[in-house]
Amino acid sequence: MLCDVCKKNEATVHLTQIIENKMQTVDLCETCSKAKGIDDPTGFSLAGLLLGLGAAQEGEKAPAPTVEQKCPRCGFTLDDFKKSGRFGCAHCYTTFAEPLQGLLKSMHKGTKHLGKVPQTMQEGRSYTERLRALQHQLELAIKAEDFEQAAHLRDKIKQTRTQLEQLSTG
Repeated sequence: MLCDVCKKNEATVHLTQIIENKMQTVDLCETCSKAKGIDDPTGFSLAGLLLGLGAAQEGEKAPAPTVEQKCPRCGFTLDDFKKSGRFGCAHCYTTFAEPLQGLLKSMHKGTKHLGKVPQTMQEGRSYTERLRALQHQLELAIKAEDFEQAAHLRDKIKQTRTQLEQLSTG
């Protein structure tokens, strides 16, 4: 297994931190672990390491604010987050958005939550979209005076509506 930071050396240090039933793991080589201060447990913070790691994976260094940036609502700093692994309030996420981008990109598939759609709702959307397309085709067939095609499309529309009703009732 390669080091998560340098991606070159074999990882010999494996760190795991569990906060609120969420597990975060980092695998480091000996050189990177010493550079991050892992040999000194009092100076080590997995959140700080992950913040630096996220930026490193993007090919850039972690943005270092010239003045200690503080949340205007709660007064929390980025160092406070690195020590505790938590923010002080919801406003901290917008205040520290830039340094968090790399961290979020490295931990998740993206930085925007898209949510999940229940299976039955997704099927319902599929039938609804199919109905719209069939109705549009029916209008075109009527304008073109292709009544045989229009009758065929009418039957497909009835069948699709029946399937949609069956889906919504049970």
